[in-house]
Amino acid sequence: MKNPREGRPARAGSKPAPGLYLIATPIGNMGDITYRAVEVLAAADLVACEDTRVTGGLMTKLGLDRPLTPYHEHNAERARPHLISQLKEGKVVALVSDAGTPLVSDPGYRLVRACVAEDIAVTALPGASAVITALQLSGLPNDRFLFGGFLPAKATARRQVLRELAAVPATLMFYESPNRLGASLADMAAVLGSREAAVARELTKLHEEVARGDLFALANRYADTAPKGEVVVVVAPPDDARPASADELDDRLRKAVADGATVKDAAALVAAETGFPRRDVYARALRLFTMGEE
Repeated sequence: MKNPREGRPARAGSKPAPGLYLIATPIGNMGDITYRAVEVLAAADLVACEDTRVTGGLMTKLGLDRPLTPYHEHNAERARPHLISQLKEGKVVALVSDAGTPLVSDPGYRLVRACVAEDIAVTALPGASAVITALQLSGLPNDRFLFGGFLPAKATARRQVLRELAAVPATLMFYESPNRLGASLADMAAVLGSREAAVARELTKLHEEVARGDLFALANRYADTAPKGEVVVVVAPPDDARPASADELDDRLRKAVADGATVKDAAALVAAETGFPRRDVYARALRLFTMGEE
């Protein structure tokens, strides 16, 4: 049943009311589980999770034993009807990811949409989040940010996505595979230029590390070394100051190329930073540099 004032599950006696509970789990340090999360997991009729082995380990550490069912990107379409059926029967269903807050880079939002369509109560139990933790530790502007999930694995597609995001007036955040980190940082440097950035890994764990610097320095740092653990990359927003003159525009282009960008990427970067049309900036770049530098 729903709490009519809040539109979310209300407590009924010692057990949570029927509904879907989105439960954040630790991203490393077990001490970050909340009392409320343990309480609902202990009472859940069913726990839907990405990997039953991972969540099974968590439940064992918490001293809990509840039925688990897989719900992930590969089986979501098949598994969703069963979960909706259980919820319609008045069950308490918990949704967790392997680590962190569910619905961030996982298919849980479709389950929430299905619940909303069926007028099934949904509430969230907040807790650990790698994205928010990395943003806090990065030292970069946090008043406006865009989470881009995982960038494409292939360089061409990855650079295209970065070009599309280059002009966004916000701090950019990405998850990245340790094995692709060096290549991704190199592409970020080529497309976005020498923005400040941070690479956060092993957050809340014993070997937590946040490496800070401009994108070129970080790309060099991880060029030949794949770090261990989950990685979040945080990139500062673009400089929104429009050049005062054509000479300043040329100076920006020269600096971008000197920093390692191709002529085409330098033009895209400067266009994003200044608001000038990319075609016009590219034409100007071609007058500054030879066609062979593309």
